[in-house]
Amino acid sequence: VQLQAFGGGLVQAGFSLRLSCAASGRTFSNYDMGWFRQAPGKDREFVAAINWSGTNIYYTDSVKGRFTISRDNIKNTLYLQMNSLKPEDTAIYYCAAGQNTYSDYKRAPAYYYWGQGTLVTVSS
Repeated sequence: VQLQAFGGGLVQAGFSLRLSCAASGRTFSNYDMGWFRQAPGKDREFVAAINWSGTNIYYTDSVKGRFTISRDNIKNTLYLQMNSLKPEDTAIYYCAAGQNTYSDYKRAPAYYYWGQGTLVTVSS
């Protein structure tokens, strides 16, 4: 499956952005999906995940209550609504697709396909 992430940009702290990830090539609803991010000089880290049906959702602690992951299996699109953004949220955000991720949803190797990333910059 091909993934294309978009929606990043430059915002001030406290504001919101919505990232989207458009999928094509294979049946989107067959895949668990995740958002990861990589800040300058840091390793890629897990942000949020949603299973194929949308019934199981997970977040890293630092974004709980601020970010919301969702998916539209008709539009073949994954979303990440980011509210109350902080400067420490600055990173390149990647969407990823995998199957049967189960308890490995936080691990990047559990995902087979990756988008190209979209840059989010939050100024203080």
